[in-house]
Amino acid sequence: MTRAAAPLLTLVGRDTTPAPPATTEKPSAPNRAAAWAELLRLPALFTVPGDTLAGVAAAGGRPDPRALLPIGSSLCLYAAGMVLNDWADRAEDAVERPHRPLPSGRVRPAAALTAACGLTGAGLLLAARAGRPALAVAAPLAATVWAYDLALKHTPAGPAAMAAARGLDLLMGAAAAGSVRAAAPSAALLGCHTLAVTAVSRRETTGGSVAAPLAALAATGALTRLVTHRRVRLPAGRRAAAAPGLPGSTPGGGARTTPAGAVTAALAAAYAATAARPYFHAALNPSPPLTQRAVGGGIRATVPLQAALAARSGATATSLLIAALAPAGRLFARRRAMRKVSIT
Repeated sequence: MTRAAAPLLTLVGRDTTPAPPATTEKPSAPNRAAAWAELLRLPALFTVPGDTLAGVAAAGGRPDPRALLPIGSSLCLYAAGMVLNDWADRAEDAVERPHRPLPSGRVRPAAALTAACGLTGAGLLLAARAGRPALAVAAPLAATVWAYDLALKHTPAGPAAMAAARGLDLLMGAAAAGSVRAAAPSAALLGCHTLAVTAVSRRETTGGSVAAPLAALAATGALTRLVTHRRVRLPAGRRAAAAPGLPGSTPGGGARTTPAGAVTAALAAAYAATAARPYFHAALNPSPPLTQRAVGGGIRATVPLQAALAARSGATATSLLIAALAPAGRLFARRRAMRKVSIT
């Protein structure tokens, strides 16, 4: 049985790093901090704000200080899902990954469950501060996170639940900005990407699946085309200011003839390049290492996809802000304290 994807978009695969020697000593404060960083998978946090920002862009909003509330809510719910994922899998990890924070004793199960509950509560509180529409999306999002980790992870409904969580995360940003309906197409595209990555992750430790990476490769191509070629209905305020060639202002693929369209095309190409190559390699040789690389590529591709979705909504500045999260995340992951903390 494989460890499936962690809630909200990032996937929690089996940890294949060698286990350190077992110890019965009480961990020091720095070691406890490192254990929590590993449990939360801190480098993966950089893949979260793009959901909210893409939703805000699709709704015609701007990344002003008001967007910090739904972003904070997303981060809290994401972190809650990460912790809850390991708490739910602690018996399995005790056998297969004894060096993980919970089975190694570096984090107590009770503390992990308490943290998951606290982070969920904090996420809902921040969403409530952002407004009732945001809370109306955050509540089912939190329920999806908990249902996935505790019940759906190893069932056929797991990938769909993961896709729903990612889509709801984007819609929460749109709700805070005032228009969930306008963001529905972007949420659907992001959900499809998440569904594909999650399907690949189901076999990341056993390998042997050619169909999943092939399907993900096909989905990547289709999503790239949809992002760059499909007409986008802009919110009223942005539609009025849209130039004739802005993505969404004309139905004929004008996205390639404007600066905003060029940004959309470039970001969509970055998304395709990040995801497609590891999928292709995993399809040629569905071994566990290459399947795991395919999952990692799919996770990393989430950020340029978020940025491309913002750009196709006409929010060029927002799209570049989202795109900057990718190198920032890589720099953070290269810090000495974070080198052993995997994004998967």
